[in-house]
Amino acid sequence: MVLLEMLCLRKGKRRSKQQPLHLLHLHHRKIQLLLALLLLLLLLAALAVWSRFSTSLSRYGYKYNSFQPHFHPKTNHTIKTKTHHQNTSSSSSSWEWNSANEKTAPQVGQPHSDPYHNWHLFATDFGEMLQNFKIFVYADVFVTKNNSFADIFLPHPNPFNPKGGNYFSEHIFKVALLNSSLITLDPKQANLFFLPFSINKLRNDPRVHFEVSISDFVAGYTNKIRHEFPFWNASGGADHFYVHCHSVGREAASKHHDLHNNAIQVTCSSSYFQRLYVTHKDVALPQVWPRQHHIPLVPPHARHKLVYYSGRVQNSAIRQELMTLWGNDTDMDLFNGRPPFPYEEGFRRSKYCLHVKGYEVNTARLSDAIHYGCIPVIISNYYDLPFANVLDWAKFSVTINQREIALLKKRVLSITKQDYLSMYHNLCHVRKHFVWHTAPRDYDSFYMTAYQLWLRRSTHRLSH
Repeated sequence: MVLLEMLCLRKGKRRSKQQPLHLLHLHHRKIQLLLALLLLLLLLAALAVWSRFSTSLSRYGYKYNSFQPHFHPKTNHTIKTKTHHQNTSSSSSSWEWNSANEKTAPQVGQPHSDPYHNWHLFATDFGEMLQNFKIFVYADVFVTKNNSFADIFLPHPNPFNPKGGNYFSEHIFKVALLNSSLITLDPKQANLFFLPFSINKLRNDPRVHFEVSISDFVAGYTNKIRHEFPFWNASGGADHFYVHCHSVGREAASKHHDLHNNAIQVTCSSSYFQRLYVTHKDVALPQVWPRQHHIPLVPPHARHKLVYYSGRVQNSAIRQELMTLWGNDTDMDLFNGRPPFPYEEGFRRSKYCLHVKGYEVNTARLSDAIHYGCIPVIISNYYDLPFANVLDWAKFSVTINQREIALLKKRVLSITKQDYLSMYHNLCHVRKHFVWHTAPRDYDSFYMTAYQLWLRRSTHRLSH
């Protein structure tokens, strides 16, 4: 500004003979007003940009004054809690919410409004899938004659038998597929092709049983399909898929290059860290225990335990650390092995239930928690959660890094009452996605898994 005035004064001296002094001052005043107006416009533009930026952040659940995940936000909502160390016992009332502060608790906003990333987009695409998606199943699933391994391909006669246990999802998928409207007998109409072998049955067959023999069998069967039918070669196997829920299945495709590189693996062991699991190509299958009936849920106010876990700890360093740090905390029911009460009762009377990595990233405890209305706390790194492109897991579960087990209690205590109730409501809403039926129903586990396959259908294929 000073430099500008000096320049103007010099020009004024040159023109002093031509212009009166009062006109020079008027000229300087106009320049100053123009510069002030320009600065004001720049300031208004900056404020407008910031306003749009902060609105976008809040729309997606972020706060620029807090970097914590929205499932344990920084709020003024106080919680009654004692100062505690990692292994300190405390009374059951120590973690109850302070009802006196409920009136000033922050309202649950848009991030908690529903458990989907985009329900309308998903529902529209789901409807298109039901109308257009077709799957061809190779005939081995129907043939029993002249095949000593026929049982490996046949659907399970009683998939809801509790003995199926952790491998229920593998068997019920095949039964539901054969009873669905997605089946086509014309391979030319098919979007995908199903390889119907069962890893669980191969594991239980004494002629095969071991992982090496299972991978030999799977490679041999895939080569048989490749040589006898034109469909595999038309896509290099990219439009074929197989399903398994047994941990040995992770190496089943190891001896067939195109099977593990191109075909879609639908698996319960959906870990980013698995050697043969390729996220976005493969599909996470929910591991569900066989159940045929829904039971009434225990409401939030009747859940008097903070945290529940029951299971073996010998096969997991993470579980061992959990028991060491928190095994004596009376706000938590943590058991090495079976609890002294019915296993399901722990889920029914607790607010939060732990899904802790064992030998694999997956266990049925995740779907157990959802089934009984207990908010899952997922302590399992690299877990590609089922239906994660449809469901926003942060809206009905809590994720804790395996290295932060010492912060477990602090994390769950930091969740406000309103946020907990919002997560509970969302959890009730997603329960239907973790239920299997022999005759599949809209949005159940079968059709949710089929939707993942629909998104991965191949569009590049040679003519048959």
